[in-house]
Amino acid sequence: MMEEMKYKLESFEGPLDLLLTLIKKNKVNIWDIPIVEITDQYLEAISGIEKSMLDNTGEFIILASQLLYIKSKMLLPKDEEEEEEDPREELAQRLYEYKKFKEASQSMRKSEFSSKYMVFRDEEPIKFPVPEYSINHETSALLDAFNSIMQRRVRKSKPEKRAFYGIVGREKVSVDDMVVKINNVLKLNKKVEFSSLFREEDSRPEMIATFMALLEMIKLNQICADYDDNKREFVISVGKNGLKGQD
Repeated sequence: MMEEMKYKLESFEGPLDLLLTLIKKNKVNIWDIPIVEITDQYLEAISGIEKSMLDNTGEFIILASQLLYIKSKMLLPKDEEEEEEDPREELAQRLYEYKKFKEASQSMRKSEFSSKYMVFRDEEPIKFPVPEYSINHETSALLDAFNSIMQRRVRKSKPEKRAFYGIVGREKVSVDDMVVKINNVLKLNKKVEFSSLFREEDSRPEMIATFMALLEMIKLNQICADYDDNKREFVISVGKNGLKGQD
């Protein structure tokens, strides 16, 4: 008999967060999900969600329908002569990417007040004109701005032509490559909006790598992130140490 589990959905950032929690509780591999058991547990966890006041209620229900679809595909008799795609792979890939992003976010929040992310400078006389911007923002503010872009991109993304498909390989994106990309952008434009560094065609791994590159460059004082009240978003500009490879 399956252990009864009760969850407050307000505690989760979304359906993938809930699903990842169930997978951890069952101590199973993301790439080999026991779909029947996990689906039953997920449906039990969201029972009565229609009566809740969650803004993302629909997202929980959509993932429930996808899990039921995968479950039905797994239970259908297989043709031994044909090599069929694993219907769990697309979901496993999404969970893997979400897990990486969540772990990166938690790591940044833990080290938010660590001295290795603080840079101090000696006192010096004020030079005119007075700098236009002098407010220091916490790392979490930039993280919230990035998370907002990610959420908007997910909502605007077009549905796949097929609900589920096999994944040939996992995309690998280099943070160093994204540093080069940001360098090239700032060499052409001394100031750019934070959101403009994330293109519509960028994949989730590319967006995460770009964000990690921004944090690394801020830490090295190669770039600055200042908040523009008029535009209501961060503006990225060249920092005190200049861009890599810049004279």
